Amino acid sequence: MSFKICIIGAGSVGFTKKLCSDILKVPEFTGIEIALTDINAHNLDMIRQIIERMVEVNGLPAKVTATTDRREALTGARYVMNCVRIGGLEAFETDISIPLKYGVDQCVGDTICAGGIMYGQRGIAAMLEFCRDINEVAEDNALLLNYANPMVMMTWAAIDHGNVRTVGLCHGVQNGHRQIARALGANGPEEVDIICSGINHQTWYVDIRYQGRKIERDELVAALEAHPVYAEQEKVRIDVLKRFGVYSTESNGHLSEYLPWYRKRPDQITNWISLDDWIHGETGGYLRYCTENRNWFEEDFPKFLEEANAPLDGPRTDEHASWILEALETGRVYRGHFNVKNGGIITNLPEDCIVESPGFVDRFGINMVEGIELPLAAAATCQASVDVQRMAVRAAMTGDVDLLKQAVLHDPLVGAVCTPDEVWQMVDEMLVAQAEWLPQYADAIPAAKERLRDPKVKTRDWAGAARLGVRSVDQLRAARAEKDKAADKGHDLGTKVMS
Repeated sequence: MSFKICIIGAGSVGFTKKLCSDILKVPEFTGIEIALTDINAHNLDMIRQIIERMVEVNGLPAKVTATTDRREALTGARYVMNCVRIGGLEAFETDISIPLKYGVDQCVGDTICAGGIMYGQRGIAAMLEFCRDINEVAEDNALLLNYANPMVMMTWAAIDHGNVRTVGLCHGVQNGHRQIARALGANGPEEVDIICSGINHQTWYVDIRYQGRKIERDELVAALEAHPVYAEQEKVRIDVLKRFGVYSTESNGHLSEYLPWYRKRPDQITNWISLDDWIHGETGGYLRYCTENRNWFEEDFPKFLEEANAPLDGPRTDEHASWILEALETGRVYRGHFNVKNGGIITNLPEDCIVESPGFVDRFGINMVEGIELPLAAAATCQASVDVQRMAVRAAMTGDVDLLKQAVLHDPLVGAVCTPDEVWQMVDEMLVAQAEWLPQYADAIPAAKERLRDPKVKTRDWAGAARLGVRSVDQLRAARAEKDKAADKGHDLGTKVMS
């Protein structure tokens, strides 16, 4: 087969390598072109070298190109994968640090909450540019596979305002699926059947079957609480499972910041989190993880390039992208959980929102299962986020500062912590700090600066309830060696790892 795939934000080196490795393992895809593009020429060159090495070593006729010219990379593309983080770690740092001054303690800050909403404002401005280029130079009816967060906001904007055929992809369902299988004592996730439905990062395992038997709430609670690792790492998820009756796909840290109950009081936060890995609730945990990995990759690039000499054997990962492309091009059916417009898929969520739910892919496209009804508590939690997401998308499209502030005000965790005056000032501060990535707010920035000259509320210099320092490369190597040693002894019971 001969077609072109463009990866925007290919400088996300580890993740791009995983996507490309999966794609190149599809037998029919050996003759494709993979066009890599990123605004960071240094990272782009590193990933180019890695992917070219993989193609060369395996004797594939695939073509690899790399350019900082996005339109050139998109020209003639049938599939586009979006992996960008607009503003990089510089903007991400302010997504975490500025809300902390107002008492908002986030673990990840990339979905909703103050950080996720502002991340969406930056991302949507860029997404519209991507969609314009896709419409102008890519293949007709090209498919955009969006991996970028905030998933719902980015996908919503691309569909409604970018007019591009788009599906949002995430690996939260697969990670939680593996965890449930381990807790139940299964030999692998293939032994456990699941149906998940909800919105991205607030998707719920509404049906779990093990050995043909339906797993009810009490059995899953007992299995998780009896597990020596998950009982400590997943306290929020287990508590929500007990109260809602369904388990969340997302990690303890993610889920804790989407709800108004677990991070509202600094003295209570540590009761609900674990510090053994960033994703279980650590303050600014994902920012630390990303910073450490960037530093590690820079120093160990020769090692990663050497690893690209390995043959492309072994199974593909469970990232959706390669499986979707394979199904569309060959007709081999693939079942997964995808982010698309609702339109009746979940009956008790709004028709226009973006939902994450089961679907099947074949030559006819992505075909979703319709008519799912969420448990009322899960639906209510999703609805609160949908309202925030809708306001945030519209604010990003219009540059409406009042609407942006209203979105942040209605965020569950921010609303549990902040007064309206604190929200208004916090958003002003974030707008000013991130102005270079927010073109739609250019006219509003001077007024925000002026308001900050005479602040109405006091802030504090606070690192958060559970902030850890960034580790050196040597410390990371030592930690990895210790983890590998534990795995060799059979003691590594597994945790979620994001690329």
